Amino acid sequence: MDVLLIAGLWLRNTVWNGVAGELERLGHRPVPVALPGVDDGSTTATLADQLDAVVAAIDGADRPMVVGHSAACTLAWMGVDRRPDQVGMVALIGGFPAASGDTYADFFEPVHGVMAFPGWGPFEGADSADLDAEARTALASDTVPVPERVSRGVVSLTDDRRFQVPTVVICPEFNPEQAKGWIAGGDVPELAAAKHLSFVDIDTGHWPMVTAPAELAAVLSDAASAH
Repeated sequence: MDVLLIAGLWLRNTVWNGVAGELERLGHRPVPVALPGVDDGSTTATLADQLDAVVAAIDGADRPMVVGHSAACTLAWMGVDRRPDQVGMVALIGGFPAASGDTYADFFEPVHGVMAFPGWGPFEGADSADLDAEARTALASDTVPVPERVSRGVVSLTDDRRFQVPTVVICPEFNPEQAKGWIAGGDVPELAAAKHLSFVDIDTGHWPMVTAPAELAAVLSDAASAH
């Protein structure tokens, strides 16, 4: 199966290298998606530019699994919304899609037009518990500031056929019961409307593509096979 891999905030598409290698070994065709404003060094890219890159990747694939990590769960979901009939399934790792009209990822104050990685303080606890000092240093040193026009872009969702696309929520620093509770409680209206929703637990922190690439690839492969 074609597997489109969309990294979360601040991360280049090379963060998927370990997962991509494992997916290839398991018989899939991984495509780490290059996002404007991260992988090309642009500071003026917009959320629309990133969505265009995702849609182009979908158009170039054969009914792919679209995988989003963290904030990019919303970006993946927007891609599915634009091409619901061309997507085989969607996988959301460590995050949930925002609703239409919400701001994409306005989590930290931009400086000089970009939102830089804020350091590890906001991610202490379950998010980063499986990252040792060396891994934290390596991951932080490879981050790229996100253009403000991406982080403060407005989410647009228009096609209700997105709710018919099989969706798997991969739960790293939280568990499936917590995710189900948030959805049932109204915190994730997009997934409350999803018709084919499943959950998989993976015992890692927020960045399993870094700390457990083989395990994450196996989870994605199993989801593809089940579909």
